Amino acid sequence: MRYVIVGSGPAGLNAIEAIRELDKDGEIVLITAERYVGYSRPLITYLLGRKVTEEKMYYRTEEFLKELGVEVKPATKVERVVPEKKVLVTNTGEEITYDRLLLAIGGKPFVPKIEGLEGKEGIFTFTTWEDEERVENYIKKNNVKKAVVLGGGLIGLKTTEALMELGVKVTIVELADRILSVTFDRKASEIITNALKEEGCDVITNDTIVAVKGEDTISSVVLKSGREIQTKLLIVAIGVRPNVEFLKDSGIEINRGIVVNERMETNVKDVYAAGDCTEFYDLIDGQRKTIAIWPVAVAQGRVAGYNMAGGNVRYPGGIPMNSVELAGIPTISVGHTNVEGDEYEVLSHEEGNTYKKMVIKDNRLIGVVLVNDIDRAGIYTGLILQKLDVSSFKDKLLDENFGLVYLPKEFRKKMLEGEVKIWLE
Repeated sequence: MRYVIVGSGPAGLNAIEAIRELDKDGEIVLITAERYVGYSRPLITYLLGRKVTEEKMYYRTEEFLKELGVEVKPATKVERVVPEKKVLVTNTGEEITYDRLLLAIGGKPFVPKIEGLEGKEGIFTFTTWEDEERVENYIKKNNVKKAVVLGGGLIGLKTTEALMELGVKVTIVELADRILSVTFDRKASEIITNALKEEGCDVITNDTIVAVKGEDTISSVVLKSGREIQTKLLIVAIGVRPNVEFLKDSGIEINRGIVVNERMETNVKDVYAAGDCTEFYDLIDGQRKTIAIWPVAVAQGRVAGYNMAGGNVRYPGGIPMNSVELAGIPTISVGHTNVEGDEYEVLSHEEGNTYKKMVIKDNRLIGVVLVNDIDRAGIYTGLILQKLDVSSFKDKLLDENFGLVYLPKEFRKKMLEGEVKIWLE
């Protein structure tokens, strides 16, 4: 059996390990467009901010993969998939055959059309190690002291923190009315915004960049409001979309992402997909979505790998989740946290920079926001995943000491015996 894996992120690498658990001898080829293989993408901002060394970036090395008998093809971009021939075509024209194929191709940054954006130095996206190298080298070469980050989501905020660690003055520009608008409500966002401002960061909301000025190198950006900000560096961090454009003529079904079933199979025989490029069911509302987070990619990758090697396992679906420290404040959001309507009940408590929010629907906990007090995130996540009726202890959810003691006896027993598994951990 010849397995070909496209993509060296958590989905692809966990698929390889799952394959090897069932098939010790099959041929495995790993293709990645990146030069670096087996590193943790969330750490690139820490690398830029000098909080981790290059050695700490890897969670799986090329040597480890070679010990598993994997042929690694770095810096190789797949440009076409021809399922009827079971062939991939790379950017060099090489044709690579497969018996079973996994597309773990992740996402790619969305860059909007902005006047003057093209053809200038000093404008970057920031999602790969190679992006980090380019930004770091540019800052050193041009003695950058001011930067603008377009986008107030997680990528934008973590990049902002890294730049500030280097002594760069940062201005965040966000189109929405607050930063982290997808996962945070107004109060949680306000806490992080104030903390960033205290550290010297400017945060501009309800605005966006409409033009970039400069000859060969960026010199300033012009906002929709008319404000002009001088800068030598612009990081575009609006968001990431599934990297699926090159598959449009392949016959593989694509909506927003690659459509897969519970076995991570696409509509094309022997072609699987996993990770940020896929579209599967949200456990809370049953809607097909792309949930681009590490734990989902790991789980999907393992399911795909087992099934490619002849197993029969199913992926139950995922939920949105983010855990990140910003401006020294730990935060976690799980499930559906920005909701409107009479069918939802929202409980919240705030005290200084500590904030908790619980979203309940039909007596089930469906969303949690925790700012500065995240100790019980695992218990809340378990309640969401298990869809447990919380009506008997709903009034205790916000208690400082909320824990297993409040849960039904049978559920506590299962958790303590390890029968209730929180795969997000």
